[in-house]
Amino acid sequence: RIAMEMMKKYNQEKTIVFNTYQCYMKIALHSLTLDIEQASRQNFYFGAKLVRGAYMEQERARAADLGYEDPINPNFEATSEMYHNCLATCMNRMHELKQYGNDMEKRIGIMVASHNADTIRFAIQKMKELGIEPDERLICFGQLYGMCDNLSFPLGQAGYSVYKYVPYGPVNEVLPYLSRRARENGGMLSKLDTEKKLLRKELTRRVLTGKIFHKPEGDYVPVGFEKMPRFNS
Repeated sequence: RIAMEMMKKYNQEKTIVFNTYQCYMKIALHSLTLDIEQASRQNFYFGAKLVRGAYMEQERARAADLGYEDPINPNFEATSEMYHNCLATCMNRMHELKQYGNDMEKRIGIMVASHNADTIRFAIQKMKELGIEPDERLICFGQLYGMCDNLSFPLGQAGYSVYKYVPYGPVNEVLPYLSRRARENGGMLSKLDTEKKLLRKELTRRVLTGKIFHKPEGDYVPVGFEKMPRFNS
């Protein structure tokens, strides 16, 4: 509710404030749909950052302690389905608004915050189906700094808007976050192993083709720099 009030106050001309929707929650799509309708009724820009979720153990422990139904989706597949349904709902609404002209589609902003390759592919395919171009900057992608660069870099080079998330702060204030990341190390290490294999494959390719110092370039303009000269990155 606080996030929605901040949107109502600050998202009058563009999407500045985003609310995070944890898609491992059974109520995620319902909450998202209600919030989109509120933004439409009260005439402000709506921003949604979609994540699978982070606090499963705490959510389930709280439900058990207070005696209410487990609010978490039963498995990873159900969570992925929820994520894709939420994403499709936002993009379909964006497509509907686009038919009105006057940049109405910009009244909804989406961040696809995911390290899952299938979800990235789903988002790109849905963008193609609905005619949402990467350079429209209506949808952006986000991954943690140091993770899944094999997803982030190709997206950026292809012209999609990509952000790398850098967590920081006093250790005593971010211990809950750090401890959760430590518990997730198994999944993180498997992704890092994939990245190492891809790096070895690319290094071999460059040696064999004589392009050891080759630097890929993409025609990409960061958000906020649209009026400045275009540059390669």
